[in-house]
Amino acid sequence: MKEKTLFFCSDCGFESTRWYGKCPSCGKWNTFVEATTVTGSPSKQPASAMQASGGYDGKVMKLSEVSSTDEIRFSTGLGELDRVLGGGAVQGSLVLVGGEPGVGKSTLLLQICSSLCERQRVLYVSGEESLRQISMRAKRLGVASDNLSLMSETNLDKALDAARTEQPDILIIDSIQTMFRTTNASAPGSVSQIKECTLALMQLAKNEGVTIFVVGHVNKEGSLAGPKVLEHIVDCVLSFEGDRNLIHRILRAEKNRFGSTNEIGVFEMAGDGLREIPNPSEMLLSGRPQGVAGSCVACVMEGSRPVLAEVQALVVPTAYGNPRRMSSGLDYNRAVLMLAVLERRAGLITSNRDAYINVVGGLRVDEPAVDLATILALAGAMLDRPTGDDLAAFGEVGLAGELRAVAATEQRLAEVHRLGFKRCAIPSRGARGVRIPDGLEVVRVGSVKEAIQELL
Repeated sequence: MKEKTLFFCSDCGFESTRWYGKCPSCGKWNTFVEATTVTGSPSKQPASAMQASGGYDGKVMKLSEVSSTDEIRFSTGLGELDRVLGGGAVQGSLVLVGGEPGVGKSTLLLQICSSLCERQRVLYVSGEESLRQISMRAKRLGVASDNLSLMSETNLDKALDAARTEQPDILIIDSIQTMFRTTNASAPGSVSQIKECTLALMQLAKNEGVTIFVVGHVNKEGSLAGPKVLEHIVDCVLSFEGDRNLIHRILRAEKNRFGSTNEIGVFEMAGDGLREIPNPSEMLLSGRPQGVAGSCVACVMEGSRPVLAEVQALVVPTAYGNPRRMSSGLDYNRAVLMLAVLERRAGLITSNRDAYINVVGGLRVDEPAVDLATILALAGAMLDRPTGDDLAAFGEVGLAGELRAVAATEQRLAEVHRLGFKRCAIPSRGARGVRIPDGLEVVRVGSVKEAIQELL
């Protein structure tokens, strides 16, 4: 065997024998990292490496012969986590949980052990903490069971051997960036080590039916550290979001082979661990100011769950030649588009004003249904007119200034009424025949200009 120096793109996993400033595959700059790999024919590799790598049995079956039964799911003990996973964890799946340092990834995985250990065996392998540290955190979270085994190890080969000896139902690796394999000469956390370790875990999950949860760190850009192929290998990619200085955390699925990627789970970080928030709308609207211009409540769909979130806007005269546009929780390009529609279709001059838009509570909204609330918040901030504390709105805005209907109108109206709002603005197009809850006044508007005239 010979050692060979290769270069990998940390964003897409592109491999090359030379360094590039710009990746030829994904076009990103300064993403190439150096890694040392071991080359040679498979017959010359150590037998232990061949055995540890596992592999599929290679059996060929006809489609009609393959069992069509549903996957085996089980509850993790946290309803919000089960929702994001698509109804519970799937046996034999490989789940990657990513997030910023201190957001609560290790706390989440150790906390679910309390419920899982009632009927399954769990092996928790940590490459970052000692057994004493894990024990102290487990005591704080109230986790105590003989079905939970702990291991402090960074050598993945030893962890795999322990998994084959203990035969757990669930394996937790914390974290993948600290693991290494002896058959790879690269340092732990390098592109080749992360890829090889994840492949070995994937083969263990598929061959032995072990459900594996893997913790992954994020880089300074907020994406998962390591090659992009890491996200392609695993079955589910869960992103744990939130400012560690705040108490609320949002869990969302960026990839899920067994369910939807639109669901979110909301938690509150407390002294005894993470607490579920089954009604995130009340949490997102708590502390909302009364009678203040530049604020409007939007109803968006996160999977099958309607969520109410407050959109705030601040518009002030600019002190520079080019006005500033800042957006938090809302797509920046979508925010700029709303400002352009306001100026061209509603006659409100925005080209000489700085505009700041924020979705309160740390929620990230990608759905076009938030457009109408954004328009009302911006227009209210410019005209210094509040929309009213009893008004919610949802609808998509087109470039012609028209309002377009969105899906799940009845569900959104029911959620708006349940939280005590008296009025709700919706697009007039496609709103016929919708069942309206008793006591809720629905204001149908057809354009941005009409919405501003009737609601402000």
